Amino acid sequence: MLYWFYQAFGINLFQYITVRAGFSFFLAFVLTIYLMPLFIRWARAKKANQPINKFAPKAHLKKRDTPTMGGVVFIVSTIVATLLGAKLNNPYMLGALMTLVSFCLIGVGDDLGKIVSGNNLHGLSARKKFLLQFTTGLVIGLFLIAYTHFDTRFYIPFVKFPLFDMGWGAAVFWSLVIVAASNAVNLTDGLDGLATVPSIFALFSLGVIVYVTGNAILSSYLLWPKIIGVGEVAVVASALIGGLLGFLWYNCNPAEVFMGDSGSLTVGAFLGYMAILGKSEILLILIGAIFVIETISVIAQIGSYKLRGKRIFLMAPIHHHFEMKQWAENKIIVRFWIISFIANLLALITLKIR
Repeated sequence: MLYWFYQAFGINLFQYITVRAGFSFFLAFVLTIYLMPLFIRWARAKKANQPINKFAPKAHLKKRDTPTMGGVVFIVSTIVATLLGAKLNNPYMLGALMTLVSFCLIGVGDDLGKIVSGNNLHGLSARKKFLLQFTTGLVIGLFLIAYTHFDTRFYIPFVKFPLFDMGWGAAVFWSLVIVAASNAVNLTDGLDGLATVPSIFALFSLGVIVYVTGNAILSSYLLWPKIIGVGEVAVVASALIGGLLGFLWYNCNPAEVFMGDSGSLTVGAFLGYMAILGKSEILLILIGAIFVIETISVIAQIGSYKLRGKRIFLMAPIHHHFEMKQWAENKIIVRFWIISFIANLLALITLKIR
């Protein structure tokens, strides 16, 4: 809408992505701050509480009456802020909205299954969830190739030229990136605010990268791939940061609400989508370092138990391992935030090293 003001009335200020990104940030933040208490009251009345995994540390039992599905609120706030702040005829914006809406619906389906059954393990089956995620990611990938003629070449950090062209196979690769990022954030969302702040750091880093990718001058100066139009998606990233900050107001320890799969799956999928637009699929490993560590800890734990009959960690994901070692919850959370901040700082430095 703001871009329409620029076109219709010549309000020059609204042509700038940075201005509209700032507007979207504040709008999503205010909407989330306002709507979340209403949602919390509604969720408590409907007993839409987070079922606690019976294998979780005993300290989690006190959280069993905490409402979940708070992700719906900040995702809706993000979408509203995006509709008002972004240039909606941009095809990459359509892909961003497609990602947010589709993965939020998958997450809602998973959350509702857990709430109705009263069991944290009785949401969507792992096979069904993966199938839905992969199919949705594949549709998004095919949309990028067929509708936007998006660059299908494969880039890696520190190298200014693409290694090879993936062709239509890029859609499969991109789908796997989106699914991996979506599930990685979901695994990390186990302590109050643990997934929220690293997601904010990652969104900021990818927002910068996408803005550079869509800017002819900056991309040329930094020897970065130039893809006209993708910079507009930085508006969505800014809005989602605002929504997550508003959510953190209620999610910080002790949490009044959890984001649920409706939030974590969506945030992760959008991180994957932004990494694709910024030709940073490999760099996403560093940007989402905490999410990667959490995922590897689960894979290693399961693999070790199946192959050797022994566990590597006291409990996986790894944040539960530190809980079992009697680390205070806040200490685990803040230390993971610090690691995430440093990793994202290193990722941004790579912009200049090519």
